[in-house]
Amino acid sequence: MIEFRNLHKSFGDLKVLDGVDLVVHEGETLALLGPSGTGKSVLIKHAIGLLEPDEGDVLVDGISIAKASPKELRNVRRQLGYVFQNAALFDSLTVAENLRLAQEDETGQRDPGECRREAAELLRRVNLDESVLDKYPAELSGGMRKRVGVARAIASRPKYLLWDEPTTGLDPVNADNIDDLIMELNSTLNVTSIVVTHDLDTAFEVGDRIALLYEGKIRANAPPDEILKDTDPIVARFVRRSRLDAEVA
Repeated sequence: MIEFRNLHKSFGDLKVLDGVDLVVHEGETLALLGPSGTGKSVLIKHAIGLLEPDEGDVLVDGISIAKASPKELRNVRRQLGYVFQNAALFDSLTVAENLRLAQEDETGQRDPGECRREAAELLRRVNLDESVLDKYPAELSGGMRKRVGVARAIASRPKYLLWDEPTTGLDPVNADNIDDLIMELNSTLNVTSIVVTHDLDTAFEVGDRIALLYEGKIRANAPPDEILKDTDPIVARFVRRSRLDAEVA
C-alpha cells in the first residue's frame, strides 16, 4: 500500500502540493488526473524518493520515505518501477544495456544470454522487435524510446509501478497496447499502479479508481462510474472538457 499523508511541496513561491492525502491499495490501479502543471508527476516522484516533501510523508508498505535510511530506501526502490514521461534512457548504452540495468539481481552475476532472451520478451510485451536490442536511444523514435522505458520499468518485476504519462506521444495502437499491459500486469502479477495521465480514455480504461488533483489538493477520488456522476462543478467541468478535447483531436 502507498499512502500520501498531508503532503506539501513548493518550488520557491509556487505551491504545487497543498496537503495531499491519498491511499493506493494493494493490487489496484489508481488513475491520477489533473490540469497540466498541477503537480501529478511531482506527487509520484515523492513515492520513490526523487523529491523530498516540505511537510508530510509518503509511506510504502508502512516505511516512511522521508525518514528512511539509505538501506531502507534502496529496498523500497527495488519494489518500485517508474515509467518516466521522457523514457530517461542512457544515451551511451544500447537498449539491451539499458534493460540490463534493471535485470540484475543482488549478486550482479546473471547469465548474459538469459538476460538477453528476457529482454527480447520484455520488448515483445511493449510491441517492439528484438532487433531493437542493439540500437541506441538516438536511433529510435520518441514513441519507441517510451516503450523501451516501459520495458525497463517492468524488468525487475516490481510490486508497484508508477506510470508518468505512459501513452503521451504514442499512436492509438501503441497507446492501447500500453493500456492493455497496465491491466495485464494488474491482473496477472497483482501489481499496484499509479497512472498519471491526461488521457481520459486511459484513465477510465485502466483505473479501478480515479483521483483528480486540482490546485494542490485531491478534489475527487472514486471509481470511474462515480466520477462521471460527481456534481462538483470543477470535477464535472474537467471530465467534460477532457472529453471535448478528445473528440476534437
